[in-house]
Amino acid sequence: MARFLITGGAGFIGSHLVEALLADGNEVCVLDSLSTGRLSNLDAVRDDARFTFWQGSVLDELAVDQAVRTCDVVVHLAAAVGVKLIVEQPLYSLTTNIKGAITVLEAAHRYRRKVMVASSSEIYGKNNSGSLNEQSDRILGSPAVARWAYSTSKAVDEILAYAYYHERNLPTIVVRLFNTVGRRQSPAYGMVIPRLVRQALAGEPLTVYGDGTQTRCFCHVADVVDALIRLLHEPRAEGDVFNIGSSEEISIQDLAQLIIARTASSSSLTQVPYEVAYEVGFEDMARRVPDVGKITQLTGWRSQRTLAQVLDDVIAEVRAERAAYALAGDE
Repeated sequence: MARFLITGGAGFIGSHLVEALLADGNEVCVLDSLSTGRLSNLDAVRDDARFTFWQGSVLDELAVDQAVRTCDVVVHLAAAVGVKLIVEQPLYSLTTNIKGAITVLEAAHRYRRKVMVASSSEIYGKNNSGSLNEQSDRILGSPAVARWAYSTSKAVDEILAYAYYHERNLPTIVVRLFNTVGRRQSPAYGMVIPRLVRQALAGEPLTVYGDGTQTRCFCHVADVVDALIRLLHEPRAEGDVFNIGSSEEISIQDLAQLIIARTASSSSLTQVPYEVAYEVGFEDMARRVPDVGKITQLTGWRSQRTLAQVLDDVIAEVRAERAAYALAGDE
């Protein structure tokens, strides 16, 4: 049994990780500002005696110090995420990601705590060359474009983790997450599957940004949590970086059609130019597929759930939400 601190633990991925760690018999503390996370995500564990919640920001050095001091292992998930948020609030995103990582890593070093830092597939930028492994080149546009500034902020987080490992012998692990999806993911901030599912169930046109030929791979949050836990328990993962994602590739246009089929919706598709959806000069990548050979070789992990299972989970959740709202309206 260990005592884990999860920054951003009231968020989508964080809340699922909290549940899994508690189910394994651990104690779990969460530090979350609730700026994008939701306390309701933790409803299933709030009465557990082994669970503690602190509302606070990773930018608050005192709050981070107190939280890290009381725990054995830190999982740093708190970050500004989602393309829409990054484009609309670039300064907030940069500050949260870079200063937040510095504050957490400094506290972890102060108390000699193992720390996992969550990075992003955005690291690779516009590199469209097949399956991307951890050594693949980063191809970025102008730093004046918010998306590439965000990519750079996550690169700084990684560099900091590597530096603390090599220069100060702090046990760090970096994980690059590729399009995690599942229950509790908000449709806000540009998350594509929750948005498209809600549009389909409401009978609205499904908005596909760009020409829809861009491809992505979507990994079920339960598989991602499994990968995180395996790495946390693997000493040989320390000082290294790992891709985590599914290899089931699909274009966004085909994804939208699949969602229409699985919801039995009468919705149509409508294409929205990037400059309308986000901002003038917005850039996207044509393809993003992870090579997960490294984590598979070390831990045996591979994603187990198909895209169809991912979609069915999200569809079931949104249907339940709509039914609850309808019932509340009747009352």
